[in-house]
Amino acid sequence: MLRINVPSNTTSQVNFSTFEILQLPVPPNGVEAEINNDLILQFEDEEEAIAYADELEALSYQLTDKTEPRYLVVNDIIMAIRNDEFIQSYSR
Repeated sequence: MLRINVPSNTTSQVNFSTFEILQLPVPPNGVEAEINNDLILQFEDEEEAIAYADELEALSYQLTDKTEPRYLVVNDIIMAIRNDEFIQSYSR
């Protein structure tokens, strides 16, 4: 199981509550909230995480207002996945 933390101190200030309110696609193994309300994305493996990031990238291209909260949250999640050390190692 791969767990990726999306900290709430990102540009969009994404947290578990925001993720649910915006009704974003949920990773295959779901999401959890940390005690500090950081968002935890759960995946079976790195390949699944990369596929989810690709899905979010496709969604971000469809969003026309680049200042809306949904766009900002999607991009912060994508960055958290792409910058994860396990994803970085897997992609090399």
